[in-house]
Amino acid sequence: MSSILTNNSAMVALQTLKSINSDLAKTQSMISTGKSVASAKDNSAVWAISKVMESDVKGFKAISESLSLGQSTVAVARNGAERITDLLNDIKGKVISANEENFDGDKLQADLASLRDQISSITGAAQFNGLNLLGNKESGATTAAIVANVGSSQVNILSSLDRDANGNVASSTINAQKEDLGLQELTFGAGTDIAATSLAVSGAAAAALGSTATITVAGDTGTAARNGNQVLAGDSYRITGASIGASADIEYVARDGDTITDIATALEARLSFQAESDGLDLEFSRAGNVITLTNNTGAAVTAAGATATGGTAGGGLELLSKVDVSTLDGAKASLAAFESLVQTSIDAAASFGSTEGRIEIQSDFVSALSDSLKSGIGALVDANMEEASARLQALQVQQQLGVQSLSIANQAPQSILSLFR
Repeated sequence: MSSILTNNSAMVALQTLKSINSDLAKTQSMISTGKSVASAKDNSAVWAISKVMESDVKGFKAISESLSLGQSTVAVARNGAERITDLLNDIKGKVISANEENFDGDKLQADLASLRDQISSITGAAQFNGLNLLGNKESGATTAAIVANVGSSQVNILSSLDRDANGNVASSTINAQKEDLGLQELTFGAGTDIAATSLAVSGAAAAALGSTATITVAGDTGTAARNGNQVLAGDSYRITGASIGASADIEYVARDGDTITDIATALEARLSFQAESDGLDLEFSRAGNVITLTNNTGAAVTAAGATATGGTAGGGLELLSKVDVSTLDGAKASLAAFESLVQTSIDAAASFGSTEGRIEIQSDFVSALSDSLKSGIGALVDANMEEASARLQALQVQQQLGVQSLSIANQAPQSILSLFR
């Protein structure tokens, strides 16, 4: 049945043309944007996933910049530590020369002072963007200030962005430890005593040849303000005695992160150096936090311990400022001290080198990971341009045919007029 009121053929042709035009618009959008999923309406699930991944890519870009900054900072510190090691070896050679009977101690001391100043200059200049990893580690004036200053012995470098299956995001860091190679002298604390048992000396009043004494280093866990910390930066330890370091007290102030073993090691080195400088035949050994002194002088050995809070830590190479090769005894004592000084700088350079290598590996990984994420995003949302081009041509032909079909359908009622002629 033909009708001039309802043209079913025209309606079918119109719907077909609308569908073709809609597909043609989508294809043209894909070609112009280069994306098959340009907005959430195209595919909400894929669009949401791609946006999360794009957010991660931007985050990793910031992480890459952080790693570059951290790597440069550590590299400066490593180069400084390596150069200081070379200078210490030069000084050690001069100290060995000073152990000869026929030497000019005053001239050697002048050379040593010049090299010492150069080390101080390197330590002060080895900074990047204001951060110096060779500087003195933190120590505070009061226990409360020290407790609040958590983590001052290291620098945290942002290294990764971790996302779990539930969408929770957490950041990871690489810790660059500060390695103090300063020459500044310590300041013994003016605060209260750490604890009655923090530095105990026993058996140090024996006159017999070969007698021994023990010096036990401990901390304090009973003070509530310490939050359970046994050792805090600023804890000060002093050994006094007529036969141990007669010309000076033996002192050490803990740096942030020190343990009782670190303190015992430092005290042992200072005891040995001072005894050699004073010409005393005393032998020292250490097991953990206990230092054993053996008296080979035949004279009485006396010592006492004192502790306090709120001191200022000295530099890692503080003993270098006490080296005096103007006398033969001083030269012999300095040679023993230089072993620990050189090892301190070597350990610092090795630590920085290890950290720098880890940062470099992480930086390469982050770069590769960012590229992989970008490729993944492209696989999800990028348009297949070859397919889009072929589809565009096909749709353009369909559009032309649709227009002709609609024109033919609209002309169909005109044929009804011939029935009335």
